[in-house]
Amino acid sequence: MDELKTDLADYIAELSDVSVKERGFFAIALSGGSLIGLMGKLCEVPYNKTVDWSKWYIFWADERVVARNHADSNYKLAKDGLLSKVPIVPSHVHSINDSVSAEEAADNYEFVIRQLVKTHVVSVSEINDCPKFDLILLGLGADGHIASLFPNHPALDEREEWVTFITDSPKPPPERITFTLPVINSASNVAVVVTGEGKADALHLAIEEVGPDGSLIPARMVQPTMGKLVWFLDKQAASKLKNSDLNS
Repeated sequence: MDELKTDLADYIAELSDVSVKERGFFAIALSGGSLIGLMGKLCEVPYNKTVDWSKWYIFWADERVVARNHADSNYKLAKDGLLSKVPIVPSHVHSINDSVSAEEAADNYEFVIRQLVKTHVVSVSEINDCPKFDLILLGLGADGHIASLFPNHPALDEREEWVTFITDSPKPPPERITFTLPVINSASNVAVVVTGEGKADALHLAIEEVGPDGSLIPARMVQPTMGKLVWFLDKQAASKLKNSDLNS
C-alpha cells in the first residue's frame, strides 16, 4: 500500500509540473472515499515543498449535497486530509454551493467551471465544448460506479450537461452532483485508484470482462477520448485480474 501511495504522489506531482509549465495552472478534480487518504504522501517531504501548490485549482468530480462540515462531505474529507496541510490558495478551491437544492448546486457548479474555462484556468477539449481537466481522480465502487454515476442510472446517458444531479443515489446520502461521462472522458488524464478485495469483482468487470447480461458497468465507460487512463491498484483489488501486468 505504501508503494501505491508513493506511485500516486509521484504521478500527481509530475502531472502538476507538466501542466504548470505548459499552461500555468493545474486543474484537478477529486472524488471522495478512500482516495484522499491514499493521496496523503503529497502532504509529506518532498512533495509538500516541490509541488507548486499556488497553481493548483481544486474541483470535485462528484459531491454529496450536504453541508460542507458534514461527515459525508467530500469537500470536508479533502480539506481535513489534504487541503489544510498544503499551501493551496483558498480561492482556488471550488466546492459546491451547499445551501441550495441538488439541481441548483449542479447548475451553479457548471456555471463556475464555464467561467474558469473562459479564463483558461481549465482547458477546453479540442473535439467538443467540454472542459478538459488536467487530472480527474476517481475511485471505484463495489458495484462498479465511478464519481456518482451508478449502474443503470439515467445520469449515465447525460450528454448535454457538464454537471448533473441525482436525488436517488443507491448509497446514502441520496442527493449528489456529479461530472457527466463526456466531461470525465474529455480530461487530459484520468486515474482510477482501487484498493481492497471488496473491489476485485468490479475491477475485473471494469477492465477485462463485460457482465453476464452484456451490460457495461460505469467504470468501463471511462474511456478518455484523447487523454490517458491510468489504474492504481493494490494486490487485493487486482486479485481477480487475468492480466497480472496490471498488478501494482
